[in-house]
Amino acid sequence: MDMAFDDAQAVSDEALLVAFGNGDREAAQRLTARLAPRVLGFAVRSLGGDRAEAEDVTQEAMLRLWKIAPEWRQGEAKVTTWLFRVTANLCTDRLRKRRGVDLDSVPEPEDHAPAAVDGMIAADRVQALDRALGELPERQRQAVVLRHLEGMANPEIAEVMEISVEAVESLTARGKRTLARILSGRREGLGYGSQ
Repeated sequence: MDMAFDDAQAVSDEALLVAFGNGDREAAQRLTARLAPRVLGFAVRSLGGDRAEAEDVTQEAMLRLWKIAPEWRQGEAKVTTWLFRVTANLCTDRLRKRRGVDLDSVPEPEDHAPAAVDGMIAADRVQALDRALGELPERQRQAVVLRHLEGMANPEIAEVMEISVEAVESLTARGKRTLARILSGRREGLGYGSQ
């Protein structure tokens, strides 16, 4: 029997996953609609803008989530923490295969894709941020994206990245400083004026 979804946002990710594990297909559709765009955005940024590869990672991460659904025990972990950890690991594996060397020693490729909407300040800001994120070492980029774009708390990021909270704080602080330095000369061009 399908779960009632009158107020879809009131139903937790964990409850939706358990419902899917018990055969409720609508629960899977709702959970996919809720989480897949976030996972895709994280994967795109983690993979330096490679959307096709990020889509593959997102699909693989979601498939792994569906496979563990029947055994999921509510209260042991957050679905998002588990899913972002799997996504981060899949991205790291792909980057290692792509480069075959130490990830932090290789600069990220530049994103030469044209802006989605030429001339719009918002699109330029997003593009500038994505490029700047691409210049960060992988672990700093993951920490900054999870904290400031996905809105995760440091303890949850620590679980996703399998590091200490102190390491998360260090990575995000270094990443923010580097982003500020990279973007500092572009403030006026991005519409921020001379604040």
